[in-house]
Amino acid sequence: MFIGHAALALAAKPLAPRANLGVALAATYWLDLVWPILVLLGVERVAVDPGNTAFTPLDFVHYPWTHSLAAALAWSVLFGLACWKLGRRAALVMGLLVVSHWGLDALSHRPDLPLWPGSRTLLGLGLWNSVPGTLAVESALFAAGVAIYAKSGARTGIGFRALIGFFVLAYLGAAFGPPPPSAAAVAASALALWVLPVWGWWSARPRR
Repeated sequence: MFIGHAALALAAKPLAPRANLGVALAATYWLDLVWPILVLLGVERVAVDPGNTAFTPLDFVHYPWTHSLAAALAWSVLFGLACWKLGRRAALVMGLLVVSHWGLDALSHRPDLPLWPGSRTLLGLGLWNSVPGTLAVESALFAAGVAIYAKSGARTGIGFRALIGFFVLAYLGAAFGPPPPSAAAVAASALALWVLPVWGWWSARPRR
């Protein structure tokens, strides 16, 4: 998923009001923030394989250190501890957001998510095999997340609205655009995800 992860970050605002949107976005996208770095280092692997699923041409060949269930749980604990100064509740919510990424990916991916590094058991329910199904589920999640965030009383100025517009345009581009030219291009473009937490933090910063 893509905007589905953002939806949970937005929806978490009432549960963790002390956590800036940028922190919540970093939590929900954390596995994908680390993943391209490991791909470029040769630790994990991805391939471009048009037709791999109906929705995406990407074949996630090997990514146990970011996208196995055990790794996701470990990352969630570390991220929660890093947020401890925000309070126990916020730290717990941020940790759960990290592992929620694996849950949404398990819904979307074909069976390619290992339970732990070295596990031969691969999970994935395959929502990506249906383009209409994927668009419907992610769009509904995203709309609900935006609505919950707006009703929480959080700042929704021009920076926030621009961020929401960016999510929509990027999602449509990923859904209907041409496949990337190479695995290296996939990883390099995925590094742009680091902009999202920064943008989220800026859009939600307190007014002076």
